[in-house]
Amino acid sequence: MCTVTLEYNQHNALARRKLAALLATGLFLKRDVQPDISPEEAVEAHQVERDAFLAHSKRSMSKVIARYL
Repeated sequence: MCTVTLEYNQHNALARRKLAALLATGLFLKRDVQPDISPEEAVEAHQVERDAFLAHSKRSMSKVIARYL
């Protein structure tokens, strides 16, 4: 299952009607999602994940690259 996040002007009648029509099809569900972490913590977590990914990538590719040098 995938998640789609929509932002719209809640005072715009046309936007509200279109969203209601979309939800009425039954293909989409509305969920209230409360962020568990602050934006600063999310950025920090992303940076840690990125650094771990890059470190693993360098380790796993080093032997392949060494063959062609």
